Amino acid sequence: MPKIVHRTGHRRRLSGERGFTLIDMLFVIALIGLLSSLALPSLTRARTAAQSAAAVGTIRTIGSAQLTFAISCGLGFYAPDLPSLGINPPGSPNSFLSDDLASATTVIKSGYSFTVGATPLPGAPATCNGLAAGAAAPGYVVLGDTLDPNSSPRFFASNADGVIYEHDVTLNGIMPEFGAPAAGAPFK
Repeated sequence: MPKIVHRTGHRRRLSGERGFTLIDMLFVIALIGLLSSLALPSLTRARTAAQSAAAVGTIRTIGSAQLTFAISCGLGFYAPDLPSLGINPPGSPNSFLSDDLASATTVIKSGYSFTVGATPLPGAPATCNGLAAGAAAPGYVVLGDTLDPNSSPRFFASNADGVIYEHDVTLNGIMPEFGAPAAGAPFK
């Protein structure tokens, strides 16, 4: 019987044997890596756009809650902060703002922090949801500041006029309770 000698490091493919070679696998991995690196900037831009859209939607929701509060409960005055919008008026099962937005004075949502600020008017009447006299305000500011200005450099704000403004830095401190801020532009 003849002796079969195998050379080390060489392997013959037998008929019917299936599989991928190392070169095939490396090519597929390199192709996946290349496609991933091309798609990543687009995904980042899409995520940033989605976060900005969510921030604008949240500011609109807060503005709508403030207007509803002023008309139906505040006798023309606005709530001084987010938790005040989360208090149910008597006889109603619902508050002016959902619990996820009215749970604290600053709320984090969709990559942004949201805050409502207002200067209470000492002569303001008590409101129907339990705010004491002098606690409500004739105007307000709502800020939507990004948590990551490097990847999402858009800051938003609105006030009692209902116009949303955007800027590349925070509008905190320059957004008045009425009228246009000294910086920023109306959001379109």
